[in-house]
Amino acid sequence: MAKNSPNFLSVIVAVFALHGGLCSALAAESSSKDSGVLDIGSRRELFVDHFLIDRMQGARLSLHHPRDEGPVLKFDKPWEGLFCIYSTVIRDGSKYRLFYRGMPATGHKKGNEVTCIAESADGIHWEKPDLGIFEIRGSKKNNVILANHRGCHNLSPFLDTNPDAVKSERYKAMGGTGKPGLIAFTSPDGVHWKEVQKEPVLTKGAFDSQNVAFWSEAEKQYVCYFRVFSGGVRRISRSTSKDFVHWSEPVMMEYRHHGGEAPIEHLYTSQTHPYFRAPHIYISTAARFMPGRQVLSEEQAKAINVNPGYFKDTSDSILQSTRGDGYYDRTFLSSFIPPGIGASNWVSRTNYPALNVVQTSPTEMSVYVNADYAQPTAYLRRYSLRLDGFASARADYEGGEFVTKPLTFSGKQLEINFSTSAAGGLRVEVQDQAGKAIPGFSLGDCREQIGNEIDRIVAWKAGSDVSSLAGKPVRLRFVMKDADIFALKFSN
Repeated sequence: MAKNSPNFLSVIVAVFALHGGLCSALAAESSSKDSGVLDIGSRRELFVDHFLIDRMQGARLSLHHPRDEGPVLKFDKPWEGLFCIYSTVIRDGSKYRLFYRGMPATGHKKGNEVTCIAESADGIHWEKPDLGIFEIRGSKKNNVILANHRGCHNLSPFLDTNPDAVKSERYKAMGGTGKPGLIAFTSPDGVHWKEVQKEPVLTKGAFDSQNVAFWSEAEKQYVCYFRVFSGGVRRISRSTSKDFVHWSEPVMMEYRHHGGEAPIEHLYTSQTHPYFRAPHIYISTAARFMPGRQVLSEEQAKAINVNPGYFKDTSDSILQSTRGDGYYDRTFLSSFIPPGIGASNWVSRTNYPALNVVQTSPTEMSVYVNADYAQPTAYLRRYSLRLDGFASARADYEGGEFVTKPLTFSGKQLEINFSTSAAGGLRVEVQDQAGKAIPGFSLGDCREQIGNEIDRIVAWKAGSDVSSLAGKPVRLRFVMKDADIFALKFSN
């Protein structure tokens, strides 16, 4: 036990007494709903859903909100303008790339929409390269990578991580709205694009939004999440493909919340993508649209010079996730990134997150948000989170615990991403499938974990080696006080 927190076990004992012997109750009752054993191998697991959790007492899943880091890029070129949106941020090696729609005036038509690119060495400071590819307004001195094509309305690129992808098609994208459907594009460098074929590859949808695709390492196929309407509500459908050309029949995504159904809300963009540190989990920083929910008066709208057709709705960002099935887990119904202070944040279609969360320091990741939509001041804003920091399993000062479902793993050490207060801490007990502590890995044997680290290795009195338990069904019991755990994995 750490010398600077001698009362940790006594606090936990008091918690057990308060809850009538929680330890024995949890150990005695296995999950009847999940009788199978999860195989997590050496994958990192996040606490964005209840996938791992069997029982919680005095603990809960807690949503974390990104920190506002301020503006990073103004959309101030003549070919960009008020209606820049549908942004995508991609980290390609040491370079970051931002793709976005330029649209200075209303009207979805050729010549009025372009696809632009900006580049960065750190994800914080951005520049717009002069590419000289397309002539726009009498000059080729611009950052436009696609023009005079209906795909410009919402082109959404991705870096193809399919091991069988050819180098000339490292980048792929979907673009197009309405009829006849989505066009597939490829590019060797993210700058020079061509159609895969003239005919659309997906036709059963509305597509009037950012339609996102990617190669799924977990599913070994391409996946696309795209806009549909159902009962007048903006919904999301999913389709899959082995070759990026022939796609499966679309399936509309459903929503669940703690095992039940989640409310149906307008989701304007889904921004569904594999989380880069746990690609079997698809994170969705979706734009929630509230049609007709007017916040500003006519006078307030006029004062910020917003386009008259774009201040009678409002929107924000939510966090949801999926593991490749037909459901999004709406674990948290509250806003992930709520609108900021000031009238400019309360207009229609602002606060839409860019596609992808990317790492921007050894301990930090960033999400980007389109701000001041339909206003002359339109720009991109950055928000930051700790790595894996979307959500956590949390216990307050009074203490709490949770126990996982039975699972098997591969690896030698248990690695956790966690934080505590100076007074807090956590311990981990490894149990057998029936919930009995395994000798040498009991709560009393575990060294108290205090601090704030991305990759702390949990240790017991005999050390940190858990390889003797690899491949065997076990449960993990976390006993916590004023602490958060964001992710865990077994590593070598």
